[in-house]
Amino acid sequence: MNGHDAYAVLRVGVYRRFLAFRLFTTIAVQMQGLIVGWQVYELTKDPLALGLIGLAEAIPNILTALFAGHAADRYNRKGIILLFSALFLAGTLLLYLFSLRPQLFLSGPGVLPIYVVVMISGISRAFLYPSIIALMATLIPRKLYVNASTWNSTTWHVAAITGPAAGGLIYGFFGVEVAYLSVILMLLIAMTLIVFVRGRPTPPVMAGETLLQRLSSGFRFVFKNQILLGGMSLDMLAMLFGGALAMLPVFAAEVLMVGPQGLGFLRAAPMAGAVAMSLVLAHRPPRARAGRYLLAGVAGFGLCMICFALSQNYYLSLALLILSGMFDNISVIVRNTAMQLITPDNMRGRVAAVNAIFVGSSNEVGSFESGVAARLMGLVPSVVFGGAVTLAAVGIMAKVAPKLRRLNLGEVR
Repeated sequence: MNGHDAYAVLRVGVYRRFLAFRLFTTIAVQMQGLIVGWQVYELTKDPLALGLIGLAEAIPNILTALFAGHAADRYNRKGIILLFSALFLAGTLLLYLFSLRPQLFLSGPGVLPIYVVVMISGISRAFLYPSIIALMATLIPRKLYVNASTWNSTTWHVAAITGPAAGGLIYGFFGVEVAYLSVILMLLIAMTLIVFVRGRPTPPVMAGETLLQRLSSGFRFVFKNQILLGGMSLDMLAMLFGGALAMLPVFAAEVLMVGPQGLGFLRAAPMAGAVAMSLVLAHRPPRARAGRYLLAGVAGFGLCMICFALSQNYYLSLALLILSGMFDNISVIVRNTAMQLITPDNMRGRVAAVNAIFVGSSNEVGSFESGVAARLMGLVPSVVFGGAVTLAAVGIMAKVAPKLRRLNLGEVR
């Protein structure tokens, strides 16, 4: 491909250490998500209880996201990452304690203590995301942003395969206590790795800006840019209505008849597809027709969700989830690369925080929507409906956001 070096960013030592940190952090987060989901469903047998997990994480995430972006653009980004990794670790220790003594902590209030810890995790992740994204851009030259976004996505998805699969297997064979101990180990490794990552200093704060102006500036920047606003909005709608991950414990237990081991592989399947697509895009980066690729990827994701809902065969469901991950990762890489190229360094944390509100929190709010829809419409119809909404969103966005449709990453300055 005209001398394109698919592995250029991996030759940067500090970026390799950053990717190792991302790997272990994501493994820990994904493991904990699966463990909490299966534990709550075992205790309640209620799909709405699974949706409430997402809501418990989304509310504090949304409420603190703008402050997190402000902090990432003003204070030491690595220090923020270490601080809130430690807070996430404290939450995992509490979950381990609850599981070790369930009669003491869970017999009276039920799963409420677990939801409280999930809220703590939501605050932690709200502050971690913008600092991680802002730090990443300071580690490499601009010409490597497309390559860096691809390998960052690859690393995230490899971890998102490993985390659920490992979490499900450990939970199934060794129990919930050992599963939470494994999460604690992953977090400790990640926190050790980030100590050895050094980026450029945080850009100076603009004189005369009030706190309110700094908090709102990320939204103003995004809403003035059709490419960023269109990409974030489309992904938000797809995750809000089209995702089925929150309901996977119900599909695993009641439709496909597999236990936590099978659930782990179902959760990992979209990530496996995403990794495969990342490797393709590392060698053939989506530049000239990036906008069209993004729209096609989201549409393909919606179709896969509809077919998954109708499947009653475990292996067909796995294949559809793998395919959904491949389509989804096209839009992820295009959107994240565009965000890195368009956003100035002194705004990266705040724009990443807005992206977290649009995209990251839509996963958790989407989990709640999935639980409510499954309760009202039934499990399968609710997922089919969500996939149809995703397809409609693609058609609307292609019409109302022509700059997104015509996006060429090679021309972004």
